[in-house]
Amino acid sequence: MPSFDIVSEVDKHEITNTVDNANRELTTRFDFRGVDASFEQTGDSVKVTAEADFQVDQMIDIFYRSCTKRNIDVNALDISDDATHSGKTFYKTVTFKQGIDKETAKKITKLIKESKLKVQASIQGEQVRVTGKKRDDLQAAMGIVRQAELGQPFQFNNFRD
Repeated sequence: MPSFDIVSEVDKHEITNTVDNANRELTTRFDFRGVDASFEQTGDSVKVTAEADFQVDQMIDIFYRSCTKRNIDVNALDISDDATHSGKTFYKTVTFKQGIDKETAKKITKLIKESKLKVQASIQGEQVRVTGKKRDDLQAAMGIVRQAELGQPFQFNNFRD
């Protein structure tokens, strides 16, 4: 029986490349000359540090551009609201959404069930497995998930016939 998995993950190598590109752009910007500013990656999060609050906001824009250049969907980013002041620097933490939480997984299964397609969706940890008899129904389910705006990007893996 054909099936596929709906997942939400960001490649860690692409995160590293994005941070490197953003740091490289910082060194070339005139408004950041002589300023203590940096992007630091720790696991699935990036710490954006600068001397002033407005500089942190400018760096977030740089980071957005770097993400789009590396084909990382900006919906996968979760940015802390206010810049935290620590000593003489301000910082914000950017985390990448990895996996599908239970609430979003329930929304996905509900969308698929409401579509009246002849497929079954089941939650398996941080992914959703969709099975059905016809390949066309599975592709229609993919289209429904793509069109739904659930606040994070989804990938479709393990498509099996």
